[in-house]
Amino acid sequence: MLPDMDCGLYLTDAGIETTLIFLENVPLRDFAAFELIETEEGRERLKRYYRRHAAIAAAHGAGFVFEAPTWRASADWGDRLGYDAGDLRRINGRGVTLMRELRDTHARETGLPAVVSATIGPRGDGYVPHVTMTAEEAETYHRPQVRALVEAGAEMATALTLPYPEEAIGIARAAAAEGLPIALSFTIETDGRLPSGQSLAQAVGAVDAATGQRPLYYMINCAHPDHFRAVLDEPGPWRRRVRALRANASRMSHAELDAAETLDDGDPVELGALYAALRHDLPWLSLLGGCCGTDHRHIAAIAEACDTRQTIS
Repeated sequence: MLPDMDCGLYLTDAGIETTLIFLENVPLRDFAAFELIETEEGRERLKRYYRRHAAIAAAHGAGFVFEAPTWRASADWGDRLGYDAGDLRRINGRGVTLMRELRDTHARETGLPAVVSATIGPRGDGYVPHVTMTAEEAETYHRPQVRALVEAGAEMATALTLPYPEEAIGIARAAAAEGLPIALSFTIETDGRLPSGQSLAQAVGAVDAATGQRPLYYMINCAHPDHFRAVLDEPGPWRRRVRALRANASRMSHAELDAAETLDDGDPVELGALYAALRHDLPWLSLLGGCCGTDHRHIAAIAEACDTRQTIS
């Protein structure tokens, strides 16, 4: 099952890493939430987190996308943390299995649509692409994780916080080779451009041209709406390819967020209002969640502010 982006609204979760670190006092090495999958205590904590967010969607009649916390579960990050290829295959599989269990229970109890996805992260720093890959190199790098997700039964994957288009092209090609539907999400700097300097329109256009419009849709994540609102007013058919948002609660730059020792959780009600305004002007925005600094309060405010019962055309 995939999210029906033309009928109603889907929600997903918030900023899982910042929630765990700052609100639940869970230390995460390299923001690797996937390590919680390895213990019973960790899995129970993850279940509580996702159930809380899914319940918000259910209360507002919205669909929900369960995103496995596998953003860091690829080779280079695994190596930094002491996990080999076999470990990562197991972890990616367990992450998807956990989401399938949660999805099945949620669907049975609510009757609402729910989708099992898994997150894929950039090979390097999503904020500062010091070392970049060609599309071919990116396809080779990401394909083992994509294969593990397929083997575990993921219905789709979402690549988050991508800083340049070549890596996105490689991920889309890896997903195509393994038969996995994919959504791609770029991050935006305060100037409205990708960390690599391209405009969002250029990035979406480049990926679609190189992959035959393989991605299901595009998303913006890890940026405040103030940083990308004007970008979405730029003309062109690419705008309708951007159908999802996972914004930051904070207006801080990526450099400021990297250096921050405390959480900037912004104003949940204000963030909800900003989402509602965006969706009013761009009604094809169909999947909404959060990123850095957001938690269940922000998702609840977004759900409250947006008309989740309205059919989007």
